[in-house]
Amino acid sequence: MDLTSLIGSILGVASILIGQVLEGGNPMGLIQITAAFIVFGGTAGAVILSFPQEQLIGAIKGLKRVYFSEKIEFREIITELVKYATKARKEGVIALEKEAKNASDPLITLGLEAVADGADPKLVRDLLETQLSQMEEESKGAAKVWESAGGFSPTIGIVGAVLGLIHVMENLADPSSLGAGIAVAFVATVYGVGAANLFLIPLGTKIKFKDQKSFVAKEMMIEGILSIQAGESPALIERKLDAFILEKKAEEAGVSKKAPA
Repeated sequence: MDLTSLIGSILGVASILIGQVLEGGNPMGLIQITAAFIVFGGTAGAVILSFPQEQLIGAIKGLKRVYFSEKIEFREIITELVKYATKARKEGVIALEKEAKNASDPLITLGLEAVADGADPKLVRDLLETQLSQMEEESKGAAKVWESAGGFSPTIGIVGAVLGLIHVMENLADPSSLGAGIAVAFVATVYGVGAANLFLIPLGTKIKFKDQKSFVAKEMMIEGILSIQAGESPALIERKLDAFILEKKAEEAGVSKKAPA
């Protein structure tokens, strides 16, 4: 379980409810089925219309990565690649064909099989980088779905507010029905803006951050496989991959520091 995602989700909602109580309001007053149906149903409809089925499914699967940590051990990956390099040095790259079946990652399996088959190094690089590019596009697509939902939600909230006000104007002669219409109007806006800023947009952001670490690991795998194919020594490959991790972390830190500017 990713505690930061869980705490962030609970803290956002709890803060609003506590604020409502401190202002003397009733938290139950924020529960309006009509407003929820308009905002969440309308937002879901807009998102479903905007994206293909594959991307929508990817976005739903992305929720698992947000709330559950996927542990990536770079040291274990390096150890595994060095083991393959040692075997290739002793028995030749053809021996990697059997090892590929037990690899810890499908990308390593694909790379080792290509190397064992004697494929051209450029072809192996292109093959692996194409796989990585597809993974990156899927990640961006999943994040885009949630970010787009965060863009639609406040607008649909305004639609709900307008509908509520229309209901109020139609029933000015009946004071008993005015409260319900006004409640829907204001609560719909709260739902729209709150959902966008507390959940939808943050979900997209978290998916991108979570997947970035995975992509660094994939890039390291590609570099290790190409080094094995080039016949580099296991010790050199290990040093190269260690330096690769440090360089990537430095690049990420540099990007994160420059981002606010």
